[in-house]
Amino acid sequence: MSDLFDPQSGTLTGNHVRLEPLALTHAQDLLVAGEDLAVWRYMLCAPPTTIEAMRGYIEGALKDAEGGGQIPFATVLIESGKAIGSTRYLEILRNDGGLEIGWTWIGKPWQRTAANTECKYLLMRHAFEDLGALRVMLKTDGRNEKSQKAIARIGGKREGVLRRNRRIWDGFVRDTVVYSILDSEWPEAKAALEARLSAGS
Repeated sequence: MSDLFDPQSGTLTGNHVRLEPLALTHAQDLLVAGEDLAVWRYMLCAPPTTIEAMRGYIEGALKDAEGGGQIPFATVLIESGKAIGSTRYLEILRNDGGLEIGWTWIGKPWQRTAANTECKYLLMRHAFEDLGALRVMLKTDGRNEKSQKAIARIGGKREGVLRRNRRIWDGFVRDTVVYSILDSEWPEAKAALEARLSAGS
């Protein structure tokens, strides 16, 4: 790892999606992308179902990013130029070379597609190869078995469960399942992600 592990806001570009700094200009696209309420089932925040609520969601993300502890991105489909979801680096530990990928959601039409896979690929490749991360963490709702299986498929190692850890928007107090990928495990995880991208999924 370099002397300074210092993630900064910027743009990450792939073949299917571009991750660019989240901004209020993405609000209308994200409102459309997130119109299926199932997208928000396991999120901590309530579904933003109006343009005002989506702007509030974005403003909240930007406020959370003040001070450098988080970096929010819009996931933009290159083919159309439309934002189809959002994700963040968070829990950035500059002294320890670690961060979390979280607050990730993508519109239902792009779930289980190459666009979704490439989003994770770009974030992890940048963290490990450009920034020199030692560890990337991912967390998910204990009920979200689909997410847990997806993380395991790309090499995420299950570390444990934080019991009754977070209260989500509908009042449910969830268990949080914690996964991580280490720098030594990244080559295997990278190969798995690239295989999925080559298969178009």
